[in-house]
Amino acid sequence: MTGGQLPAGWTLEEIRDVSGDRDSMTLDTDRVVTWVGRPGEGERLHPEIILGFHGLCLVKPVNDEDWYMGSLNDDGGIDCWSAYGDLHEALRGL
Repeated sequence: MTGGQLPAGWTLEEIRDVSGDRDSMTLDTDRVVTWVGRPGEGERLHPEIILGFHGLCLVKPVNDEDWYMGSLNDDGGIDCWSAYGDLHEALRGL
């Protein structure tokens, strides 16, 4: 499901240029997002922004400056396993 918001100061075209993914899009934040960065521990993230990239996602949680990378599951949820300090770094990490 598309229709989410863009990060402040970014356009979709800029996100596509930096990521190299011409089909990237914003996604609806009404979904379960889990940080699974530590084995055996799962922490629910409350997304403010979600960007989608062919099965991968970047998630910016509410009240958090980091961006989390994860995979989009068949049920629409996202499991995140990596964190980045800023969006540009996260986009280059795709």
